[in-house]
Amino acid sequence: MLVACLLVCNLVMTSCCSTNNVESLAKKNYFTSWNECDALSALKLYVEDVTNPKSANFIKEEDRIATFDMDGTFMGELYPTYFEYNMLEYRALDDPTYRDKAPEDVREAAQHIRDFVRKGKALPSGFDMIHAYAAAKAYAGMTLAEFDTYVKNYANQPANGFTGMTHGQAIYLPMREVFEYLKDNGFTYYVVSGSDRFICRALAEPIGIAPNRIIGMDVKLKSTKQGDTPGVNFTMGKEDYLIRTDELIIKNLKTNKVLQIAQEIGKVPVLSFGNSGGDAAMHNYCLSNKKHRTAAFMLIADDDERDHANREKALKLAVQWRDAGYHVISMKDDFRTIYGNNVKKVDFTF
Repeated sequence: MLVACLLVCNLVMTSCCSTNNVESLAKKNYFTSWNECDALSALKLYVEDVTNPKSANFIKEEDRIATFDMDGTFMGELYPTYFEYNMLEYRALDDPTYRDKAPEDVREAAQHIRDFVRKGKALPSGFDMIHAYAAAKAYAGMTLAEFDTYVKNYANQPANGFTGMTHGQAIYLPMREVFEYLKDNGFTYYVVSGSDRFICRALAEPIGIAPNRIIGMDVKLKSTKQGDTPGVNFTMGKEDYLIRTDELIIKNLKTNKVLQIAQEIGKVPVLSFGNSGGDAAMHNYCLSNKKHRTAAFMLIADDDERDHANREKALKLAVQWRDAGYHVISMKDDFRTIYGNNVKKVDFTF
């Protein structure tokens, strides 16, 4: 009799806890950094639908997979270019521990970035790959811990073109709220970026994104005592540690993002967030999911008052993204704040 009573009480308490949890999620205001807008409404309606067990579109938690680009999607990229471009420019041209021994092709790639940033010169055709090969060389020989420290030290520098913010703090507050909302609703999210995987890990750490949920550009690693011996023929010792090499494995852009998602996640996402043509393949892969209801969102950098942006270009892209079937998030119209009210846009200084 006592056991039966305890079981009944436990079931009642569990039911109450479950009900209270649902009610607390419903009452929680996740989106204080947003204005009411079509994109936010679409996201909330989508999540409410696919997490409702009574809905025909219900998705089990293990299949609630969301993918996010990084630069320009939840981190600022206009200083006035990508974080990893800026860091390579500093590494090859300014870092006193490296600049005098930088290979010529690394210096050339860094100079292209400097000329782009300071003089407005166009980057060479195919610069994504030029940078990738140069970056692989620029940090070769660093241990993973040394590289992580290097990234974080650079990230602690003031963000050019802003007051009150470092590079590493340049996270869009509205998108942080999206992460929290999705997490509380049983979604697992991954960062799928064209930037170096270990750079992404360092920058995403403050948001609480686990390292094993970061997919990015990769260089080959090796053990300190491995030399030129293939890994399949070498047994790493207890005192060995891993270092970066100058051998590029993959630049994680466009369809390469899809290939990496398939290999590393093993499931087709149901939600996808990006900001550029480099994310379109990832979005299309998500929208091709025949098993579940899906949605894809593109941010446009159309706020030239609070951020460094090309509004005219962004508005043209908005039309293109809507025609492709993506929801468009306007940083100007939809974000109540971008980086926080204490951050102000100023002129670049060089």
